[in-house]
Amino acid sequence: MSAPVLSVRDLTVNLDLPGGEPRMLLDKVSVDLGKGEVLGLVGESGSGKSLFCRTLVRLLPSRSMRIVNGSIMLGERDLAKATETQMLNVRGGKIGMIFQNPTSHLDPVMTIGDQLTEGIRFHQELGARAARKAAVAILHQIGFPDPERQFDAYPHEFSGGMRQRAMIGVALSCNPEILIADEPTTALDVTIQAQILQLLMDIRRERGLSIILITHDLGIVAQTCDRIAVMREGRLVEQGKKRDLLRAPTHPYTKALIGSHPSMPSPSTEETAATPPPNVTAATGKPLLEVNDLNVRFAGAGSLFGGRSGAVQAVAGVSLKVMPGETVGIVGESGSGKSTLARAILGLTPIASGNITFDGTSLRDDCIAFLGRLRRETAMVFQDPYNALNPRLPIGEMLTEVLKVQGRTPPAEIPARVGELLDLVDLGREFAGRRPRSMSGGQCQRAGIARALAVEPRLIIADESTAALDVTIQAQILDLFRVLKRKMNLTLLFIAHDLAIVRNLCDRVVVMHRGHIVEQGSAAQVFEHPADAYTQALIQAIPDINPDKPLLPQAAREVA
Repeated sequence: MSAPVLSVRDLTVNLDLPGGEPRMLLDKVSVDLGKGEVLGLVGESGSGKSLFCRTLVRLLPSRSMRIVNGSIMLGERDLAKATETQMLNVRGGKIGMIFQNPTSHLDPVMTIGDQLTEGIRFHQELGARAARKAAVAILHQIGFPDPERQFDAYPHEFSGGMRQRAMIGVALSCNPEILIADEPTTALDVTIQAQILQLLMDIRRERGLSIILITHDLGIVAQTCDRIAVMREGRLVEQGKKRDLLRAPTHPYTKALIGSHPSMPSPSTEETAATPPPNVTAATGKPLLEVNDLNVRFAGAGSLFGGRSGAVQAVAGVSLKVMPGETVGIVGESGSGKSTLARAILGLTPIASGNITFDGTSLRDDCIAFLGRLRRETAMVFQDPYNALNPRLPIGEMLTEVLKVQGRTPPAEIPARVGELLDLVDLGREFAGRRPRSMSGGQCQRAGIARALAVEPRLIIADESTAALDVTIQAQILDLFRVLKRKMNLTLLFIAHDLAIVRNLCDRVVVMHRGHIVEQGSAAQVFEHPADAYTQALIQAIPDINPDKPLLPQAAREVA
């Protein structure tokens, strides 16, 4: 590698604790970034990836954190010793940053165009007209279909993928030499994720940018990065060229990350699909859940003069059957109708037409009896493990509350039942006294599953229940679902946009697109021989630990 544009040596960051010894958050991290290079920084949540990159631009999240040792050389300048005035020109002008959640980092009361021109005018000292012209050119470069019109639009008017493009545009507006992308695709669908990553690679090629890509997904870095650096607990445990590190990792943690990645198995190594999974073979009796020609519509947005635009067809003529003990995956991009279908099944969203039957009880024939059975015999596990739990209640009190409402457990037996539920999800019984804020994402998700199990359900609907988790934690949660299904004979409806996870867990797969089911069948059939072009695009867009796989294959480009 030629002389690095950024060279970090022995970077150490401490957290000062009141009345105690400082806690080391970054421990002698050393890494180089070459001109035009893409460096993948990987590791689980809490490994120090984001803190490292925030330290590079001196945006530490707390005043109690400080750099105690090391250097951050940007050319001849040591950013670790730079003044705040000097850092104003570095942030944006030399190093741009793309954050994970564009909704939190784009100003909701400023148009996209104004947020772009703000950086252009400050760093490039252009007038209003020249800045607008430059901003429109950036919008065109990052894939906005109508830049002149969308320049004056606000963030809430765009999808998640377009908001992420807008944030990339804001970072590029200052014409930086280095771009830090902090988990830029974690919350996005696989096809949108592939588009955003391809966009970053195209911009790197056109502008000669150096990029630090932070992620917990080795599949992403395998298809985008030149080198990989692996972090754990504030230390850099391994780094090297992409192919060398993926082929022969030396650190046990790196091996665990690679082993946990839910990559799609290749046809040559995958077990033959001639014999369907046991649940599929046995699925010839009476279905536990049956959905017939279901339609859900939402009223259109109101206008200035009180009128409304046409209704949105969120779910359009959907029919499916779920057999007892079966695991059915429902996949599709955001807006495909997956979550709306789940909410309609649980009676949380009113339906326009059609019918739902749960174990012989029909919504159409007896609505009250149907909803009563759903409340007693079904449960839901939500996407965000933190927001799904009451932050004020310890986990034990939360479970106690559910058990009291259900009324099946005698009051004297509730404490023992709480312990049993914690045992079921592999949380220690000491977690009964802990609140969500003191727990990791994986622990909170286990608590959410325990809450679902408290109603002794026959059917659990898991709505993107692993989307916010690291790959190793994802693997643990999927293993937990498998164990619970076997122990409790549960039926599972698993909603996800990550087809690799669905392939590893589900017996059957239902693919939704714009409110319709475009394909369904056994997991082996759908993944090995997808019939619909949309399904093919979803499968091809899954990140894989294969450096030679194209980031955005042709099928995904056509659907995009």
